[in-house]
Amino acid sequence: MSAAGALALALGLLWLLARLARRGGLATAGARRIRLVEVTPIDSRRRAVILRVDGREALIVTGGAQDSFIGWL
Repeated sequence: MSAAGALALALGLLWLLARLARRGGLATAGARRIRLVEVTPIDSRRRAVILRVDGREALIVTGGAQDSFIGWL
């Protein structure tokens, strides 16, 4: 029982330190390379998706028999 308590205490302290580091700006996530710009339904199953990848935009159609990369915009 004391080993489980010690483990819970150690995990709690690690969680607390991680939250403090994120809040204080020490642990920041890197810049994201892929961003969702827009999603437009084509029909009940398919959607046109515009993604921004490294400053360029790509058009993708999803939801059919297969997903398709249409091209760079």
